[in-house]
Amino acid sequence: MSGFAYPQDMWNKRFSTPDYVFGEEPNAFLVSQAALLGNGHALALADGEGRNSVWLARQGFTVDAFDFSAPAVDKAKALAAKHQVQVNFTCTDWQSFDWKPVCYDLVAGVFFQFATPAERAELFEKIKHSLKPGGTVLIQGYGKNQLNFKTGGPDKLEHLYDEDLLRQAFAGFDVQVCETYETTIHEGAGHNGMSALVGFVARKP
Repeated sequence: MSGFAYPQDMWNKRFSTPDYVFGEEPNAFLVSQAALLGNGHALALADGEGRNSVWLARQGFTVDAFDFSAPAVDKAKALAAKHQVQVNFTCTDWQSFDWKPVCYDLVAGVFFQFATPAERAELFEKIKHSLKPGGTVLIQGYGKNQLNFKTGGPDKLEHLYDEDLLRQAFAGFDVQVCETYETTIHEGAGHNGMSALVGFVARKP
């Protein structure tokens, strides 16, 4: 997770702690969809402290990952070393990342909801173009009801997801999972408590 519209220094300060702000364990939705993820070359975008990219590497993927916070990327590299896996980490924002076309078998984005709606549309286009035919996109984000819980995520309604938004953004893809649900999550201090979530998995034709 990375704060696209938030001051970078705020995120750097937040990540400059010994503890992993969002924990060391991978996102539960990502893990639950393991059977649909396939294999090959994966990208974990706005990867924060590395919990999701490291897990993907542990599953056998060749993994690229980026985040715009240098302290977060340093912690991600330490987490990869701890688990004795290789991840190609880059410290960059999503606008500057080298989105190679038709490159990835999997693009995983977990809680990257600080992009404005216009930025989000551009980012989704980059994801689509970077996927190989048959490649999979996985997105986990907060749903509209998250404003009632305030246990993580953005405080702006337009930054939150619903199923129609994701289905329209990836129109033409073969949707494998598209669900809205509420559950208690424990992802470090950053995401903790009852949460309104949207999970989405789709395959590029």
